[in-house]
Amino acid sequence: GLVGSGIKEFVSSDAEAKEKEEYIFLSSKDGDLRSMDETKAIFEKYKPTHVIHLAARVGGLFSNLKYKVEFFRENILINDNVMECCRIYKVEKLVSCLSTCIFPDKTTYPIDETMVHNGPPHTSNEGYAYAKRMIDVLNRCYKDEYGCNFTSVIPTNIYGKGDNFSIDNGHVLPGLIHKCYKAKQAGEDLHVWGTGSPLRQFIYNVDLGALMIWAMRHYHEVDPIILSVGRRTRSSIAERAKMIASSMDFEGNVVFDTDKPDGQFKKTACQHLLKKKNPDFKFTPMKDGLKEACEWFCENFETARK
Repeated sequence: GLVGSGIKEFVSSDAEAKEKEEYIFLSSKDGDLRSMDETKAIFEKYKPTHVIHLAARVGGLFSNLKYKVEFFRENILINDNVMECCRIYKVEKLVSCLSTCIFPDKTTYPIDETMVHNGPPHTSNEGYAYAKRMIDVLNRCYKDEYGCNFTSVIPTNIYGKGDNFSIDNGHVLPGLIHKCYKAKQAGEDLHVWGTGSPLRQFIYNVDLGALMIWAMRHYHEVDPIILSVGRRTRSSIAERAKMIASSMDFEGNVVFDTDKPDGQFKKTACQHLLKKKNPDFKFTPMKDGLKEACEWFCENFETARK
């Protein structure tokens, strides 16, 4: 997946990973984590000492609206099976990946790690959000009852090479990249769902990969940590749509379909804890990351997930 690809790219050039660590990258082809038997078979086969848990049923706004039950049930099953197997097989460290959509819809901004359970999430993705919240609950429960070293990270919106570029079921940026590609090929306008006004913070998947490995090696608190660019780099969907158009040399019009819903207006996250724990980390400028993602999609159009 997108985050796993970012981790893979980072560790391929990281000296400590090459010298001291062995990484095994799995996909859904290796087993169905909704099944405890298949999850146990994976742990029996590889006997991991550390686990980075990225597996999930994910999708964009419209997919979350349509399949709330499936998003809840499937993610609950995946998370329960992975976490229990980490206990059974005595995994030394588990890092799970959450999402900013778990935070309360009605809240103050910026959101920080202490606010996860302060109210219900936005109704548009409550199935997924509540399932993901339970990872944080279980991390504390496993620590209290069994002494497990489980923690979680909360990245903001992720983008990059190797994403799911589905227009109907993917996230906003890869969907826009795909739509821009098609509009350019057809000589048509680029249509953006909604007003373009929602504000988001975006993190490049290779940057997230580096931070996930940092968390595995150095972040040992049970409480989650937000992995995010700073608040000043947040931007509207409209701004990013125009940046994608520029990156792909698209010369048509960018049109906003205001009859489509916007989803949550903002989910601005605080990076104070990350800056305190890892003050020297440098993020990839979004203009550069988006350019790479657009070029990758164009070069791999036939085989890219879409």
